[in-house]
Amino acid sequence: MVGLGCAVLAPAPQHEPAAAPPLPAFPNPGQLDPGLAAFLRSSADQLCRWWSESSQRSPLPLLSVLPQVAPALEGLDAASLLDDLQLVMDGAFNPVHPGALAHLDPPPLTASVAADLICAGLNNNLLAEELSPSLSRLERSLTSWMAASLGLGDQAGGVAASGGSLSNLMALVVAREAAGLRRDSSALVFCSADAHVSLGKALAVMGLPAAALRPIGVDAAGQVDVQQLVAALDQAQTEGQPVLAVVATAGTTVRGAVDPIAAMAALCRPRGIWLHVDGAIGAVFGLCASQQQRVPGLGLADSLTVNPQKLLGITKTSSLLLLRQPQLLAQCFGTGLPYMEPSWAEAHGGECGLQGTRPAEVLKLWLGLRQLGMRGIEALLGGAVQRRQRLETLLEPLPLQCSSGPLHLLAFTPRHADAAVAEAWSQQTRQRLLEQQLMLSRPLYQGRHHLKAVLGNPHTGEAELQAVAAVLADSCSSLASFCP
Repeated sequence: MVGLGCAVLAPAPQHEPAAAPPLPAFPNPGQLDPGLAAFLRSSADQLCRWWSESSQRSPLPLLSVLPQVAPALEGLDAASLLDDLQLVMDGAFNPVHPGALAHLDPPPLTASVAADLICAGLNNNLLAEELSPSLSRLERSLTSWMAASLGLGDQAGGVAASGGSLSNLMALVVAREAAGLRRDSSALVFCSADAHVSLGKALAVMGLPAAALRPIGVDAAGQVDVQQLVAALDQAQTEGQPVLAVVATAGTTVRGAVDPIAAMAALCRPRGIWLHVDGAIGAVFGLCASQQQRVPGLGLADSLTVNPQKLLGITKTSSLLLLRQPQLLAQCFGTGLPYMEPSWAEAHGGECGLQGTRPAEVLKLWLGLRQLGMRGIEALLGGAVQRRQRLETLLEPLPLQCSSGPLHLLAFTPRHADAAVAEAWSQQTRQRLLEQQLMLSRPLYQGRHHLKAVLGNPHTGEAELQAVAAVLADSCSSLASFCP
């Protein structure tokens, strides 16, 4: 007799199970291959199980695994390949967990995952239109829609890129070309002191010295101090140093602050200076009327970086560089593709950016947005902000200095603590949080370590927010123990 809660074991088979059909190395162009279909179904099942068990594992795995790297003499069968995949999955970061609050890496949107698979299977190349006839057209159309939706105008457009760092780099290259400063090593770029590190990398790639990047101080809200920017631009003009671009940030990395884009545009326009907005984190808020006030002025930019992967759950990578005048991309990067048929539009995709060969990353963005719809996008954005506001409310009674902006990021550190105390407290408190399967990050910001919560995970609920607050309250009660 079987007791409650026990599973009935199936009887042992009386014969060997039928062998799984072999896995072909390449798809069959003439008929459906049962081995390939079974392999893809099994891999999908494996991924769905990994997702479904996410809440039973920590967001951060207990160990980092490394499978055998070199290929064996003979290729592996389907079962062995799936075993190898499972080993890697077991050591992977777990963004689906409700306690995954550390980074700008939300759970993946399910339609985006499916589109990623189809993208890989189609294996089209956005280098040239004959290699991706429909997908090239889709990218142009979707980037134009996104640019217009964010206020850049009906003639605006852009190009997909593998990450915001590349989008920022391409924007600055275009800005330099538009200003006629390609051969001028004295050109300057002004940005927030809290701007993303990719700007420094971009200038290095462009052959400019580190001193070409001029950070401007921020105010108490984490926004660029406009008066400091005015003084810096005036000084550059007086000293005869050309300005390549001014960069505004719509969503800084630690606190999610949004620079005063309209005021910065008012400075740039009469001076003929290119205004780029790094909206990798926050620009998506401009898609919905109910959230646009969080990122005002996006439409005043000459170029704009948008990363739908940061909050909308589009699978990595998904970044767009949008321009008010998209034809500048081909003017800057076009070299001609003599080994391809002429473009059906103004230029091939490989002539509209630094990347030549490109996968059709636009497919997962397009299908993901179609899955969400505008109401779904609005719900994701609004829910993220509400979670940040709720956690901020829970932390109000605690002796913490909180730093946030209008978006969904919140950073905090002990009030009046010095750098050493903040470092020790943040390190120990993060460990306590991890023991409760709650993962926050620990950035160094304005000379002190903080804990940072990113509230873009739609699985995070009141229970997780209350649990974070409880751990922090207990940790704050023992602050004295961190003092030397």
